[in-house]
Amino acid sequence: MGSDQPDPMKQTTFKIAKMDCPSEEQMIRMCLADLPSIHALDFDISNRKLTVIHSEPYTPIFQRLDTLKLDTSVIDSSLVDAYIPNESNPASERKLLWQVLAINFFFFALELTTGFMSDSMGLVADSLDMLADSIVYGLALLAVGGTVIKKKNIAKAAGYFQLSLAIIGLGEVTRRFIGLAEIPAFQTMIIISILALIGNGACLYLLQKSKSKEAHMQASMLFTSNDIIVNLGVIVAGGFVYLTESNYPDLIIGIIVFFVVVQGAFKIVKLSK
Repeated sequence: MGSDQPDPMKQTTFKIAKMDCPSEEQMIRMCLADLPSIHALDFDISNRKLTVIHSEPYTPIFQRLDTLKLDTSVIDSSLVDAYIPNESNPASERKLLWQVLAINFFFFALELTTGFMSDSMGLVADSLDMLADSIVYGLALLAVGGTVIKKKNIAKAAGYFQLSLAIIGLGEVTRRFIGLAEIPAFQTMIIISILALIGNGACLYLLQKSKSKEAHMQASMLFTSNDIIVNLGVIVAGGFVYLTESNYPDLIIGIIVFFVVVQGAFKIVKLSK
């Protein structure tokens, strides 16, 4: 005689060493969205951990996470005695996503425009980093209520678009290295990057306040974000442009950020596979 008892729930905690900002959380959510065995995801970005409540072996989940190349490993896995799903508020989540999308896209446009006006490839590269986050948040919004196929098609188009922009940017940096180029306006580099730094901080605060109001969580998120490190890098490059009266510091930070953007584009493309 068969048993009508449901399969016991399992709880598996993953260490995701390269998960350090909310945009990567959205990528992970999209990557795992069509696995029916998953019942809940609990992100601890400050400690780079993801806890998954699931009803089948964790191997397929680990395989999906591993495709994102975020250095994933399994910490522990155990049975859950009693699982009570958390109540979610989709309307509130969508509102937050729209807010951070708007902030990121605004600074993408601002940095791209001022980057070309001031001849700063560092600002142009940082604008594409902002665009990368905008794409991820936009994908999360567009995927709501949509099919997995629709989500993956959007991810593929967005990823290749971002990759194309990054390659064009790398080509422009190379051209400026081997040819003559104007010294960028270091004042614009520093001022716009400080504003972008504030924008990134606002995004992280908006995304995290709904999960935890602990001050140490906010601070940890703020200072471990790659986006903020990039902003600081452009500010430092602006300072070296002033000190050296050379465009090389700007071009060097531009190359570094463009490579970061390329890596992000490949991650988005992987979501479509």
